[in-house]
Amino acid sequence: MKNFWKTLVRDNHNGRLTRDGIRIHETADFAGMHKAGELAARILDEVADHIHPGQTTGAIDALIEDKVNEAGAKSATIGYKGYQHASCISVNHVVCHGIPGDKKLKDGDILNIDVTVIVDGWFGDTSRMFVAGKLNRKAERLIQVTHDSLMKGIEAVKPGNTFGDIGHAIQTFVEGNRMSVVRDFCGHGLGRVFHAPPNVLHYGREGTGPVLEEGMFFTIEPMVNLGRPETKVLADDWTAVTRDRSLTAQFEHSIGVTEDGCEIFTLSPAGIHTPHTQSTDAS
Repeated sequence: MKNFWKTLVRDNHNGRLTRDGIRIHETADFAGMHKAGELAARILDEVADHIHPGQTTGAIDALIEDKVNEAGAKSATIGYKGYQHASCISVNHVVCHGIPGDKKLKDGDILNIDVTVIVDGWFGDTSRMFVAGKLNRKAERLIQVTHDSLMKGIEAVKPGNTFGDIGHAIQTFVEGNRMSVVRDFCGHGLGRVFHAPPNVLHYGREGTGPVLEEGMFFTIEPMVNLGRPETKVLADDWTAVTRDRSLTAQFEHSIGVTEDGCEIFTLSPAGIHTPHTQSTDAS
C-alpha cells in the first residue's frame, strides 16, 4: 500500500488503543478536532475566489501559507519529510500530492487542494475540488460522483459497522457510475498526529476490517478516475498520476465516530461543500 504521507508517530495522547492500534479518543477531544478542522475548511473557502485561468499553483499555495500563519496555526506539511509547501495541489490527471509551483492554470482545469493545519496540537485535514474557468460536462460529473462517494462512505460510519463497510459503500457507488476507485492511496487515522492507524481503504467488502468504535478519528478521501484505477509516482517521489492520464478527482473530510454515527470536523463554514457548483448543501 503506497501512502507517501504515512509515518508511524508515537501518540502519547490519553485514550486506549484497540488491538488494531487505533486510538480511541475521549469526548472532550472532539472540540479540538472541530477547531482544527474548521480552520482547514475555512482556508479552502477563502482561496476559492483566487482560482482562475492564469493563476499559478504556487501563488495559491503562498496564499494558503499566509492564512495558516495569520490564524496562529502551523502547517502540517511544511517540513514534513522535506516537503516545502502548505498544500498539495493536484491538477487534472494528478491523483494526489501535486507540488505547487509555476504551473499556470488553464481554462477548464480541475484541481484538488489538500490542506492540513495544526491547531493547539490537533490536526485538521481536508481537501476539495475546484475549477479554473469553465467546467466541461465530463469533469463536472466526475467531481460530483467523487463528492457523493465521500458522503456515501461517511453515511456508513457508525459504531458496529466496519471499515470494509465504508470502502464497499464508496466502491459500489463509484463503479455504478462507470468510474474507478484508486487503490494505491487511502485515508488514515489522525488526531494529535498527522497519520496513524487505520488505513481507510476506499474499496472493500462489507463486514470486513476493524469494527468502528466511538472515539475513532480518521479521514475518508476517495480518489476517483474517469479511466482505469492504476497510478504511478513521478520522479520527484511525490506526485502521483493516473497511468492512463485520465482525469481524476478527490474530496476529503476528517471525521470522528460518535455514539450513533459521526461528526464531520471539516465541513465548509461558508457552505461551499462542492465549489464546482457553489453548492450550499451539506451533501
